[in-house]
Amino acid sequence: MTKNIAIFASGSGSNAENIIRYFAGSKVLNFPVILSNKPDAFIHERAKTLNIPSLTFSKQDFESGEKILEVLETYQIDAIVLAGFLLKVPAIILKSYPGKIINIHPALLPRHGGKGMYGERVHKAVKEQGDTESGITIHYVNENYDEGNVIFQAVCPVLPTDTCEDIAAKVHALEYEHFPRVIEQIWG
Repeated sequence: MTKNIAIFASGSGSNAENIIRYFAGSKVLNFPVILSNKPDAFIHERAKTLNIPSLTFSKQDFESGEKILEVLETYQIDAIVLAGFLLKVPAIILKSYPGKIINIHPALLPRHGGKGMYGERVHKAVKEQGDTESGITIHYVNENYDEGNVIFQAVCPVLPTDTCEDIAAKVHALEYEHFPRVIEQIWG
């Protein structure tokens, strides 16, 4: 039986595209819609290229949750993947999808997580604090930023000579390699 998974993204959507391409032709996992809180996010351009509908919603609609749940019901969504999505998921959506929402974070949680810790901010914190390793954390989403149960972590070294951009490149490589596989292990 096919499972329909929605992707929520706020930015460029490179992880979303990687996931969708990984599962192209899958008879088990389907990604019928992408939702974003930013109308100018590059994820919408990627969605056009991938022939997947992408919808933008307001912060108010997301916080109330009702319109989002209607969209998810329309597309018969079974689970949600957050791929570079920056808003905290409201209780109404968490209750409708218990244990069915996962996120990827560009650091080894619990380090460098929480509100405001995303993208370059995370890599800068890793560099400034002299961490010797970084990586990714894939976790279930709960009512707090980056505090849900960890599903998977992958580590990369951080050298003293690494720039924030170097760290980001290493982390992105881990994201692209592991995120689709973890999704497949959970719901495939």
